Amino acid sequence: MQGYAIKGLVALSLIAWPVAASADALVDNVTGITLDADGKVVRFTGLLMSLDGKVTKLLSAKDKRPDKLDWRADMKGRVLIPGFVDSHGHVLELGFRQLELDLSGARTLAEAQARIRAYAAANPDRKWILGGGWNQEAWGLGRFPTAADLDAAVPDRPVWLARADGHAGWANSVALREAGVTAKTVSPAGGRIEKSGGQPSGVFVDAAQALVQKVVPQPLPKERDLAFLKAQALLLANGVTATADMGTSVDDWLTYRRMGDIGNLRIRVISYGAGIEDTVRIGGKGPTPWLYQDRLRLAGVKLYGDGALGSRGAWLKAPYADAPRESGLGFLSDTVLRNLMSRAAMDGYQVAVHAIGDATNAEVLGAIDELSETYKGDRRWRIEHAQIVDPADLKRFGQHGTIASMQPVHATSDRVMAEARLGPARLAGAYAWRTMLANGVPLAFGSDYPVESPDPFAGWAAAISREDAQGQPPGGWRPEEAVTREQAWRAFTQGGAYAAFAETKFGRLAPGQRADFLIVDRDPTAASPAELRTTQVQETWVGGEKMWSRK
Repeated sequence: MQGYAIKGLVALSLIAWPVAASADALVDNVTGITLDADGKVVRFTGLLMSLDGKVTKLLSAKDKRPDKLDWRADMKGRVLIPGFVDSHGHVLELGFRQLELDLSGARTLAEAQARIRAYAAANPDRKWILGGGWNQEAWGLGRFPTAADLDAAVPDRPVWLARADGHAGWANSVALREAGVTAKTVSPAGGRIEKSGGQPSGVFVDAAQALVQKVVPQPLPKERDLAFLKAQALLLANGVTATADMGTSVDDWLTYRRMGDIGNLRIRVISYGAGIEDTVRIGGKGPTPWLYQDRLRLAGVKLYGDGALGSRGAWLKAPYADAPRESGLGFLSDTVLRNLMSRAAMDGYQVAVHAIGDATNAEVLGAIDELSETYKGDRRWRIEHAQIVDPADLKRFGQHGTIASMQPVHATSDRVMAEARLGPARLAGAYAWRTMLANGVPLAFGSDYPVESPDPFAGWAAAISREDAQGQPPGGWRPEEAVTREQAWRAFTQGGAYAAFAETKFGRLAPGQRADFLIVDRDPTAASPAELRTTQVQETWVGGEKMWSRK
């Protein structure tokens, strides 16, 4: 799992909310690069905008500039590209990771324990030590950590830490006592209590996390607001101008509304409710309209079909190669999955289902096959992650307009673990981006932050090289599934907008589109994968307004 490193954090600086762009606003003298509707590169030297922050015309060097302008920005030849659309992230979780204990950079258990001990000492008034980002695979531990491992760092206060992928939680002995978890506690459906000698060992996988989470203090509204502002600043600094929020709770939605009401919602958020109940409580009879100048909308519902590979919660058709007695966790029966998807579809909510294992992907594809006979029209069913797919099922993704919402960095950070979990013979349908495109599947790229960094340039580089930040493995892991530079760029912009029914709003720079763009320090179409990874965002504009600038 890639460490959670945000480029330019030290230089992070939010710009005061500016005056809206006027009727004739020109961003001029740029090395402008975008993609057209067919995914072909378009170059320009000026961007003309309207009062409401929409592109009116892309200007070439030969085009005459308007005689009268309300304002003009001279970019002195710098590179201008469209803002990125992250198709799969968790906004509030990203923010809370900045406010709580972050273990994402820890490379060993001992280092993690030292960080936990230091954080507890620096925060003596916190009744619970909360945070996340741990990854036993990165530690080379060969096992899950235990409550005893946590007790060695903090023995006197409850500690609860989420795994990097969010699909497991780690508790110390005080937290186990607070939650009333004992040897008699039974693992719930869709979850697993890790045990040793019949006793809870301290790790709770997927649905079992609720056994401890029920006693964890919930953040106050003001804490949620601060977490949002932290997340928004990081996303803007990384060039993300729009993001899908996968698993929006009612409290999350209220946070976005508070921010929008006071003018602090600067990024575009497309929400997918955390299950049917929260989705209906937010949207009522269907998806909300766009709010705050196309900055917020509830589009659909997020459902979970299984867990993750790292915690062996991804549901596989055959047992794990490194754990022959386990095949993962299928969260929903065929009937329940169809009922939930039908309940959402009947009110027009878009359905996005988390599916990592090949068994879950097959289950969701089967549900889409059946429901498409009833729910006609442009539904844009979404499968989130689509990481491990039986080759026999790959062609099914091209049916019914199903969107593969995938995260390129997962392939580079997961490859060693994926090989161990599956064995080489079962990797043919893993992280299969090129095959998806070959089968006519709409592809939408994202990062799954805070599981990974929200840096889209890292994802872009991974998509075209199949190599990690260290250039490993040379030539790429299963390089036959790499995509072209333009295909990857499109999936990180137009693909993300299309996946959220927002392609008429944003995703590329063209007349009628929102003027969401970046000023960057190099031409990404001429950069090597390694150079792409070091690209720096210098300015981020949303709707024709400068929202962030590097100092």
